[in-house]
Amino acid sequence: MKRTRTTALLSLAAVAALTLSACGSDDDSASDDPFSSGGGDKGTIVVGSANFPENELLMQMYAQTLEAAGAKVETKPNIGAREIYMKAFESGDIDLLPEYNGALLSYLAPDGVPEGTTAPEDVYAELQKVLPEGSETLPQSAAEDKDTLTVTKETADEYSLSTIEDLQPVADKLVVGAGPEWRERFQGLLGLKELYDVEFKEFKPLDAGGPLTVAALKDGTIDVANVFSTDSAISTNDWVVLDDPKNLYTSQNIVPLIQSDVVTPEVTDALNALSEALTTDNLTEALAKVQVDKQDPVTVAKEFLEANDLV
Repeated sequence: MKRTRTTALLSLAAVAALTLSACGSDDDSASDDPFSSGGGDKGTIVVGSANFPENELLMQMYAQTLEAAGAKVETKPNIGAREIYMKAFESGDIDLLPEYNGALLSYLAPDGVPEGTTAPEDVYAELQKVLPEGSETLPQSAAEDKDTLTVTKETADEYSLSTIEDLQPVADKLVVGAGPEWRERFQGLLGLKELYDVEFKEFKPLDAGGPLTVAALKDGTIDVANVFSTDSAISTNDWVVLDDPKNLYTSQNIVPLIQSDVVTPEVTDALNALSEALTTDNLTEALAKVQVDKQDPVTVAKEFLEANDLV
């Protein structure tokens, strides 16, 4: 059996039409620059990010790592949800993205994620079959950031919640909050209905695991939140992450998605070194500096790279 994925993107169609232009001239002349095969002119590599803090932080790590290796880099932060930034990538306006193997597979696979495909190596292997033409993924990191359904301890105690399955008899009393695109994603309302027969009283479109969703769970505007597993708000607030026994959320290892025409040995070596240095723990720690301490992602990324001898 395979999971189905809805591809209707009516509410995003207009936004997705935005044009993201790489910088540089139209000079296609040869260069001695080892990065000169890049998608941007004169070797410029355009690195983009989704519209949530962790992905912007990873974008900065990618960009600064490549700059330290001698590449010319341009960044395009906060482009939007996957449905939007992948259009920019597939059109060639973006050369490199920090991605998550399971979520990307769920998005790209026409028939959804094959049943039983949950382990990182299996997800990565399936992902290779559906990548956009002219693109590839470099080796994935051990660092992982999974989607979760998270509730406050008070809600967990009131309704005896420890797994997503426990939501089924009480979901019609609860409000769930997530990014607007969650309404049409298998790893959102569609998969919850298909795998767990869970239908909530109300869905509140907020942001993708960001400050709006966190604040809404804190103040009781919502009862259940789609929060990313590396978010320090979970431990800070003593929230409860509901177990996912049916693996709605597959492995979500961080993986560089890159246009093949910008791949060189120098690019590969630089990004591989970063992927090897990333762990779930040190990424969570770095993200807390952005989300809790309100530090600039540029600064946090630089400190991370320096601490791991990557610059």
